[in-house]
Amino acid sequence: MLFINDLTFRIAGRTLLDKANLTVPAGHRVGLVGPNGTGKSTLFKLVAGEYHADGGEISMIKGATMGMVRQDLPEDDTKLIDIVLAADVERDALMTEAETAEDPDRIGYIYERLSEIDAYDAPARAATILAGLGFNEEAQNSPISSFSGGWRMRVALAAVLFKKPNLLMLDEPTNHLDFEAMVWLENFLMRYTETLIIISHDRDILNKTVDHIVHLENCKLTSYTGTYDMFERKRAEQQLNQQALHERQMAQKAHMQAFVDRFGATASKARQAQSRLKAIAKMDIVDAVMASRASMSRWLVGSSSSRICGAS
Repeated sequence: MLFINDLTFRIAGRTLLDKANLTVPAGHRVGLVGPNGTGKSTLFKLVAGEYHADGGEISMIKGATMGMVRQDLPEDDTKLIDIVLAADVERDALMTEAETAEDPDRIGYIYERLSEIDAYDAPARAATILAGLGFNEEAQNSPISSFSGGWRMRVALAAVLFKKPNLLMLDEPTNHLDFEAMVWLENFLMRYTETLIIISHDRDILNKTVDHIVHLENCKLTSYTGTYDMFERKRAEQQLNQQALHERQMAQKAHMQAFVDRFGATASKARQAQSRLKAIAKMDIVDAVMASRASMSRWLVGSSSSRICGAS
């Protein structure tokens, strides 16, 4: 469904993505996670074409549709139900054309296509989604201008859910929802049959709605199979393995240093001692790089405004 190849993106002289790669097969349900400020929302905007990459490629399979929550809702007297219905651009265009079309063949195609896309069931489906997000029938027929920003974001969410794109991308969709609406959204996403990518700090919704986790860290994208809890366990295991490897390397380094200290001045052992000194120097370089990465990762977690890659 989605292909990201060697993607690089910089902003204000700072790098967010550095030759990042990712493939999301159709039907996968992905949670995009990572420290605050590492570029998760920026990645969404790159996929949507709102930002342009400095290098690499982003592509989708032919004919696929992508949906994100719109930020540019009207501020007029348009009814909520009409805003949601208009999100299905094809249906909206066909319904409008049906009122004026005169060519019999074209009219036949229009009504056949409207039937194929369940256009006549659309008002009921839109009303169900709005109701799930907290809008009763009276609210659904009220103008968008009468609602505050948080409620407008619910309308925008309803519109993209109604659109049912092949690739649905949601960035912190529960931010403006109360408990009942959150539960409804979880159930909706659990039944969603298309490809889903969701950014969320809510581990419950990630555990319930996704089957893969993509971790954005140090400007790279790493994919894991499973829920968020499974991802955390795998990450913990990796860190333990890295620590164990580090400890073994330190023991080996100490053993070589002891040899150098003992035999470094002995002519017959000089070549062996020199070889061990070179090996120790290489290990010191690796240790410095790993320490830099660990320090940068901790700094990224603590800084919501960070936009800098770790050492590479």
